[in-house]
Amino acid sequence: MSCFRVALALSFALLAAQAQAQSRLPASPPLPPPAPQGQAPAVDPNADLAYGAFQRGYFMTAFNEASKRAQQNDPAAMTLLGELYANGYGVGRDDAKAAQWYKSAAAQGNRDALFALAMFAFEGRAGSNNPSEGTRLLGEAARLGHPAANYNLGLLYLQGQQFAQDFGRAAELFKVAASAGSSEAQYALATMYKEGRGVPKDAKQAALLMARASIAGNVDAMVEFAIMQFNGEGTDKSEPAAAETFLRAARRGSPIAQNRLARILMAGRGLPADPVEAVKWHTIAKAAGAGDPELDVFVSKQTPQVREAADKAAKRWLSTTVEAP
Repeated sequence: MSCFRVALALSFALLAAQAQAQSRLPASPPLPPPAPQGQAPAVDPNADLAYGAFQRGYFMTAFNEASKRAQQNDPAAMTLLGELYANGYGVGRDDAKAAQWYKSAAAQGNRDALFALAMFAFEGRAGSNNPSEGTRLLGEAARLGHPAANYNLGLLYLQGQQFAQDFGRAAELFKVAASAGSSEAQYALATMYKEGRGVPKDAKQAALLMARASIAGNVDAMVEFAIMQFNGEGTDKSEPAAAETFLRAARRGSPIAQNRLARILMAGRGLPADPVEAVKWHTIAKAAGAGDPELDVFVSKQTPQVREAADKAAKRWLSTTVEAP
């Protein structure tokens, strides 16, 4: 099982590339099931009616309530209107109107609006791409404690874009975002502690942060933390705990975790040996591009019954994954 010693080397360039895909406008809450027909959503009269409606997927109600409050110069309501226009929720998507509302809220120091405007500037929405303006707005939002702004600003220092490359400054910004619960920042900072880039090399701190990001659902962190658990790097060595973490990441679609899980099930380390499950996960990982010659040999030695059962299970899993929204 020497493959577990292979570093899951997260290059800083890869970290930046992954983060760029994650650094869009703040994700809107998933749409909840609609209320029974003809029944209005139950709302606490003391609650924020606009945001409560937004969370429940009642976007027209959110728009109407936010519009009333925006007339009273409420920056949170203005930001919510920007979100509705930016995403086309309850109204036609209109980047220009979204930007106008964000600007009105940002003028009053609303950090969410500042961050949204920064993303607009980087993406060229409601205007041409303007990285310099995006960076300036990120800085303002970061100073107000916005977690994603601190994280994204840290990435710019990490990449050496808009600023001279500065790992120490990147780590400082990641720490702010990580403390606020950003799993992406926890993962990035853990990687820096693991590599000793911008912070002293500290395997225990890396494992602690990787564990936090893993618990929060960061799949890359799950894989890294599982490897640390398997090898006893910065944390107690536990093959069963590593197997469980790999299983979580495999079920979330990580080809690397699927490959490691197949090897675990082949060797019976951390989980009981299970040829059918081993071949199943190898097939799934291989379909995603994570081939493994050693596992290919293992598969070739299995009985037709084992291979057939594993193939059916893999096809069922892949079909469910493809069809999932």
